[in-house]
Amino acid sequence: MFDFFIIIATFLLPIFAIVFCLNLVAILKKVKEEEFTNGNTILLTLSFTAIVYTFSMLIIQTSS
Repeated sequence: MFDFFIIIATFLLPIFAIVFCLNLVAILKKVKEEEFTNGNTILLTLSFTAIVYTFSMLIIQTSS
């Protein structure tokens, strides 16, 4: 199980970080222009959750 999270952390976390940053910039631009941000907010939340979950599982697996 630990190897699975190592692979996710190595290959998918950079992708999640890029998605997070791009959606954050898109939300900031849309808020400035007073547009709807529903889709970007969902993607931002999912990418942030994946990043935090992966790091927390790596910390839990390491401490065991």
